[in-house]
Amino acid sequence: MIGASPTDVGVVEAAERIRRGDWTSAGLVAACLDRIDALEPSIQAWVHVDARGALAEARERDAAIADGRPVGPLHGVPIGIKDIIDVAEMPTRAGAAAFAHTMPTVDAPLVARLRDAGAVILGKTHATQFAYRDPAPTRNPWSLGQTPGGSSSGSAAAVAARMVPAAIGTQTVGSILRPAAYCGVVGCKGSFGTVPLEGVVPLSPALDHAGPIARSVADAALLEGVLTGHPIELGPLDAPRIGVVRVLVERAEPELGRHLESLAGRLADAGARVADLELPSAFDGLADAGRVLLEAGAATTHEPWFAAHAADYAPTIRDLVLAGQARSPGEVEAAERVRAAAREAWSGLAATSDVLLTPVAVSSAPTLAEGTGDGSLCAPWSTLGVPAIALPSGLDDAGLPFAVQLVGTAEEVGPLLGVAAWCEGVIGFEARPSI
Repeated sequence: MIGASPTDVGVVEAAERIRRGDWTSAGLVAACLDRIDALEPSIQAWVHVDARGALAEARERDAAIADGRPVGPLHGVPIGIKDIIDVAEMPTRAGAAAFAHTMPTVDAPLVARLRDAGAVILGKTHATQFAYRDPAPTRNPWSLGQTPGGSSSGSAAAVAARMVPAAIGTQTVGSILRPAAYCGVVGCKGSFGTVPLEGVVPLSPALDHAGPIARSVADAALLEGVLTGHPIELGPLDAPRIGVVRVLVERAEPELGRHLESLAGRLADAGARVADLELPSAFDGLADAGRVLLEAGAATTHEPWFAAHAADYAPTIRDLVLAGQARSPGEVEAAERVRAAAREAWSGLAATSDVLLTPVAVSSAPTLAEGTGDGSLCAPWSTLGVPAIALPSGLDDAGLPFAVQLVGTAEEVGPLLGVAAWCEGVIGFEARPSI
């Protein structure tokens, strides 16, 4: 990485260079701001950029190093924050109309953890309305006619476009992993409840997660450790056990399906123990149960706003809330029972597999006109609240990123990240958008 452009460097490398004094935080922030100025008119990843505040915060980080004061693991590294997460003195708009806008005076706890670790908050990235499916204005850096995915649209696009080393997203169905996959970067969500969600506009609280979008597994692990308060070490790993979920791979479009088959073979050739895996029968009703929980949670969350502002809601989030209002308590209780049974069955998968291998989505990024993409292949793992990660794994015939989803069979995210780092080394993905 000697001589690398500052905006090409990831979180781990940037933090190390700043600690050593090779770079300044202010210099890195300025380089990111220049990149934003150049590309934002076409990408539209940001809803709010705090150039003055970020540079001031960066200079404070540089002064701390000059004075020999302690520094954190993210010291001086700029980070983007999805615009459903509160950042003090920056507006939270949630991709919605003015009735939902707030101006928080304190950081959400997850943002406070980033700052305590030394991060510089660069600004707020675009989200789809209330973190559901109605598109944000953001475009995919790989092809401006393609969606970046949703709902963490701006976070993934900003990282892929080298506007910022990493950003924070949220996921209720597939809103971290799918945008990461479409934009050729790494997206990670840990187990449900491990990252605090106070100060985050909810969609369905029984399903909501937050996590990092970055350019490598090591970067994602560092950020996830800060967000959870439990640092993650990526140690050496031999012969991971990878269960290929054939029924989900077969849902992918043919080109992606062939890519994933080839990838499984490469992982096996590199030493992984790869075998087909059948999901337990307890998973059979999980998709329907997850939908019930999503709809009911959205209806409860939006009840006060929706009563007064239903006309200001975009079509798909409006339909979601209306569907949730029609759900009965009995339906929700039945869905919870299905989820509990499937989660118990999931815990038994650890006997044969360290991770499950599935597609993130059925294809590479669809066009903007087709919406933000299909999140159904991420949905089971969000409903269960188990750790999952998206890794870029190649390019399709049109030059758009392909990705693989790895799902952990352990409660903690650390073992999953260890296997993901091993797979990342085998994959060797180095492509980037040509912008």
